[in-house]
Amino acid sequence: MRRIQLKKSYISSPIAFICNLTLVYMVYGLCRLAYLFENWAVISEGFDQLSFWEAFKGCWMFDTSAILYTNALYAILMLIPLHWKEKNWWQTMNKWMYVLINSVCIIANLSDAVYFQYTGRRTNWSVFQEFSNEGNIGDVVGVELLNHWYLVLVGIILIVGLIILYVKPTGTFRLRMIKNYLIYYVIQIICFGLYIPITIAGMRGGATTAVRPITLSNAHQYVNRAPEVALILNTPFSMIRSINKDVFVDPKYYSRKELDSIYQPIYMPADSLVEKKKNVVVLIMESYGREYIGAYNPLPALNPQPSTLNYKTYTPFTDSLIQHSLTFDYTFANGRKSIDGMPSILSSIPRFIEPFFLTPASLNKVSGLAGELDKIGYQSAFFHGAENGSMGFEAFAHATGYQKYLGRTEYDQDKRFNGDQDFDGMWAIWDEEFLQFYALQMSQMKEPFITSVFTASSHHPYKVPERYQNKFKDEPDDPNVLCKCIRYVDNALRLFFETAKKQPWYDNTIFVLTADHTNLTARSEYQTDLGVFGVPIIIFDPSGEIKPERRHCIAQQIDIMPTILGHLGYKNPYVAFGQDLLNTPDSLTWAVNNTEGIYQYVKGDYVLQFTDDGHSKALYNYKKDWFLKQNLLGKTGKTEQQMERELKAIIQSYMERMVEDRLTMGKPKN
Repeated sequence: MRRIQLKKSYISSPIAFICNLTLVYMVYGLCRLAYLFENWAVISEGFDQLSFWEAFKGCWMFDTSAILYTNALYAILMLIPLHWKEKNWWQTMNKWMYVLINSVCIIANLSDAVYFQYTGRRTNWSVFQEFSNEGNIGDVVGVELLNHWYLVLVGIILIVGLIILYVKPTGTFRLRMIKNYLIYYVIQIICFGLYIPITIAGMRGGATTAVRPITLSNAHQYVNRAPEVALILNTPFSMIRSINKDVFVDPKYYSRKELDSIYQPIYMPADSLVEKKKNVVVLIMESYGREYIGAYNPLPALNPQPSTLNYKTYTPFTDSLIQHSLTFDYTFANGRKSIDGMPSILSSIPRFIEPFFLTPASLNKVSGLAGELDKIGYQSAFFHGAENGSMGFEAFAHATGYQKYLGRTEYDQDKRFNGDQDFDGMWAIWDEEFLQFYALQMSQMKEPFITSVFTASSHHPYKVPERYQNKFKDEPDDPNVLCKCIRYVDNALRLFFETAKKQPWYDNTIFVLTADHTNLTARSEYQTDLGVFGVPIIIFDPSGEIKPERRHCIAQQIDIMPTILGHLGYKNPYVAFGQDLLNTPDSLTWAVNNTEGIYQYVKGDYVLQFTDDGHSKALYNYKKDWFLKQNLLGKTGKTEQQMERELKAIIQSYMERMVEDRLTMGKPKN
């Protein structure tokens, strides 16, 4: 194989350096194409409206920053003014440093093309914390390498391309005259001197004083939709920019007095409330998006008759449960990951910027359903069928007030079940068996109690137990591999409720069913900026005290805690960022979430999109324009102004309380 090498020249090193960085730009571009093709179903919606030139500028800017950051040491070794650096051993060392660094970047970009379908965003540095307690990551990676062999092949080709196409300067460079030494060093110093300001400007995203160092949120200015942001960014940049960053910054939109007059997440229940000592069971279903639940579809915003939209249900039991439950027209998650779900559902803490318990604020004093009900004598337990400690769930459960945690270890110790024979081989105990364990364990608890379970079977690698291979299998018209898992989990829920009905605590229990987040999506209405947050929120009360109905309003995960505490007549003051749905008029219900640095505030007929640097980006009438095609920003007058005012207050209150450790009604830390 012939090595590409420049002829002897005073500037052979700078020329080789430029050629090799150009090669890296090409590699990043090819990785981006792979990213696009792998996620075409999500990113393609509205892709024809994307300005190619604007998108190209954004890609160029973020790639430049990432390439200059990751190749900084290589650049210094190539451009440093030393006459002997063209020696063969020095250049060989440089070459393999270059190949190693950029190979890691290739692997990161291509791996993230797969991970995007689960998170809807580029991966950042917090991923290392998120999976730090998982012992099965090797198995997961191995499965994905087999499932996405074509991306592995692309990665190998690109890395081999770096090796073959790498440009080396001349070999030994001999300078025999003082004049030559002088010329050489003048040229090298000039090249190195030019490199420094150009690199600083490239890393920052611009050369003017008006340009701050670019952040992830800057990508929004080059696209129309949140999913397109991932296409503009690259994974190395996303990870570099998220290392040791201050997550919570008080924007100081309002004075404390004005802020509290607009919004504050403090509930001060009236003394006249009548306390109900009812049990509470919260079922958090892995990836159980409302797209798969027939009773929720079609979305009211779509208007056409159901028959014209050809909806298929995968959840016959959940559909029947909804007929006897309280639920809502528009129901949203407050995050896109499992670790976003627990704080939102159980502690009424939405995900803004980063998952709550991957931030320094996770050390704050925090409460939740379990912690508050503990104050009035409730027993509490959290259940998750994975290895104890998985995903940090056990730590958060204890922090938020759960007295006991029961996981795979406790399941293995229960002689009524088959122990590790019921392990799915990847993540956790199969849902059917673990939900039976859950139901029977609650019968051993003293009433009243608050318990929660986090299921696992509707998860990658999308398998069902061997005995169900023929019953719950991939059907010809299934849009993706998740469908069979949803069928299996729905059946596991049916069996759970059959067992629960036979328990003495059943009639005195409120059941809440929701999902941690959405996962694979097939229908375009669930791939929009709002649709990707669509999860069920179902409140079932066998006693009928909570009236079964479908309310024409908005609900979100962070509403669960204040709604349940309100219904129970809980009298102590507490902090919750959501609303009590049972005591809030339909017209005043709202939801909030954050994706790729864009806040979305849904209220009434509108959704406001607001950047994390304090500017409204778009306003849509989502009930008439679910696919968010017509931006009404600047056209609705007081509606827009009021929504922006309220959203700013929510953001500021959230940030202040995170920074100042005011997530409970106790005193903040000194």
